[in-house]
Amino acid sequence: MGKSTLKLKRRIQLVVDLPTKEERKEKLDKLYKFQYHCARVANLIISHLYLQEMNKDFFYLSEGIKHKLADEKWDQDGIFKRSCINSTSRMVYDKFKGEISADILSSLNSTLLSTFNKNKSDYRKGLCSLRNYRNDMGFPFASKAMSKVIHDPDKKAFCFSLFGIPFKTYLGKDFTDRRKLMGRLVKGDIKLCTSKMILKDGKIFWLAIFEIEKVKHELNQHIIAKAYLSLEYPIVVKTSTAKLTIGNREEFLYRKLAIQAAYKRTQEGVTYCKSGKARKRKLKALEKLRDAENNYVTHRLHLYSRKLIDFCVKNQAGTLKLINQEDKMGIAKEEDFVLRNWSYDQLLTKIEYKADKAGIELITA
Repeated sequence: MGKSTLKLKRRIQLVVDLPTKEERKEKLDKLYKFQYHCARVANLIISHLYLQEMNKDFFYLSEGIKHKLADEKWDQDGIFKRSCINSTSRMVYDKFKGEISADILSSLNSTLLSTFNKNKSDYRKGLCSLRNYRNDMGFPFASKAMSKVIHDPDKKAFCFSLFGIPFKTYLGKDFTDRRKLMGRLVKGDIKLCTSKMILKDGKIFWLAIFEIEKVKHELNQHIIAKAYLSLEYPIVVKTSTAKLTIGNREEFLYRKLAIQAAYKRTQEGVTYCKSGKARKRKLKALEKLRDAENNYVTHRLHLYSRKLIDFCVKNQAGTLKLINQEDKMGIAKEEDFVLRNWSYDQLLTKIEYKADKAGIELITA
């Protein structure tokens, strides 16, 4: 049996909830300082973890020397003065005490240790290198760092305090479930996990991770829905009693090619655009189309995967089987046209997520 809960990540824009511009700028500078130090901390932690893991290869220890990455108080072969997770935690705390919140340091240390352990075998085999963290990486924080999470009807926003800074959400025209999730968080119906804050171009974005209970549907594991992914029809799904074709070539591919053609025409015409503010003025029309293709594809794939899962739920199919998926992936990689214009990986990721949320078992053949 799988987990009964599911974690959802949502990006929510925040605004510093203070009356004057000077006060808001002061708090924003403080957050930028946190973000800058967080990159330094991350690079130090990941370097120390790698050194601890690879110390045998670095020091070429003889066979007679025994050592273990553990506290010397609890293990006679231990080479640490404290536990493994405490060693990096204490190191960064001593270096950055007073410059960054201890909660951020603790959350970052735990997150990086978990990520490092997942990739540890690849590091040893030389299959990947250590990641370099940049100044715009953002910083994580635990849910306990937030306080006074309420909904203010006068401001028409959700408000809370974090690191002594008052924030309010800016949801705009919310076409997703962010407003609903925040409402459930205020009521205490769902749990908030360790989240992340990113600052970019003077804006504050909160990458919130909510843990919710999976929706329970009346499904039968013996009813199998078989789905085919192709370029002619994005998804064709059928059970023993029903069949559904989702999307078509004209709807998806031709629209995407039209956006690509418009981008190319605009790119060729940029040279003859009127100048005024140098590069920014000339590229203004091009910037409008830069993300149009990705946005269109993401929206369509979300729609297709949603219709697929709704079909399974309607027909009580507890098992969803993707037929000949590996063959389709091989064909896409061989043909440049298909690889560029059809996003098998994105669609599969969205199907996996929605199937897990609905409690449907996914089988890829």
